[in-house]
Amino acid sequence: MTRVNKCIELLEQGEPIYMETWAELTYEAGLNKSKTWADMILIDLEHLAFDIVGLTQFMRGLKEGGPTASGHPTPTVLISPPPNCTSPEEVIYNAWQVRQILTTGVHGLYYPQARDPESVKAYVSTTRYTFQTIGRDLGLPEGLRGHGGENHAAEIWDISSADYLMKADPWPLNPEGELLLGLKIEDPEGIANAEAIASTPGIAIMAGGVGDIAMSMGYVPRPDWPYPTDLFNSWMAIEAACVKAGISFVWGWHDPEMTEDQQVKYLIEEKGAKVLVAKNKEYADTGRKITGRTMPV
Repeated sequence: MTRVNKCIELLEQGEPIYMETWAELTYEAGLNKSKTWADMILIDLEHLAFDIVGLTQFMRGLKEGGPTASGHPTPTVLISPPPNCTSPEEVIYNAWQVRQILTTGVHGLYYPQARDPESVKAYVSTTRYTFQTIGRDLGLPEGLRGHGGENHAAEIWDISSADYLMKADPWPLNPEGELLLGLKIEDPEGIANAEAIASTPGIAIMAGGVGDIAMSMGYVPRPDWPYPTDLFNSWMAIEAACVKAGISFVWGWHDPEMTEDQQVKYLIEEKGAKVLVAKNKEYADTGRKITGRTMPV
């Protein structure tokens, strides 16, 4: 059976996924983006307006412009929310934002500034319904989502409300889950806890926020490539934590001494990249050709 979440299906097949970023939140933009070349659309509400009305309209347009050529209701959509993941209290106090975001029918979140595993556990709990028990024996708190709001999200996912309640849970923690949860480590405290953060149940992808890491190390503005050794090693420590935990590192590799084709080839063949920030369609097409991908875009 085809999954709701295209990117989870690709990751289960061992295929890399290609991410683009997007900002315009209108119905018309959703219609246009329904045929995107990307597997995943990342929307930044961290730095831009917290526009739930616009996001709702965008998801509606995305759904009504679909399905994708691969047969999924929409491309995968992840949201970077405004709060940081610096403490359990900050995450829990802002759980209302997660509820409103997920009600629009998006497929997951990409939380900034993760610092310690307790904060990340709180983040996972904000995305889950109270009745879900998978992972509770591993130290995850009770879910904080409750009844209400599932009807609209289910319509975007093209499933029943009852099915949405069961499927709106983090993968791979829940093998049947359709939510993809990611986060960014962006400071020395997070880097020191990277292995524990990466192994938090419910997390599927993780990135190193090079700009904020650089700032926290006193590099303002962020250095161009090649990065200073301490900055590069900090970034790669996060990638190593992902490898150890068996989750996917989000790669944004832009070495100007390499062509785009060489960069993609290096990341896939040498680093085993599974999540790539893609500059354009040609970048993604190069990667798909390397892996011999058969799933339509």
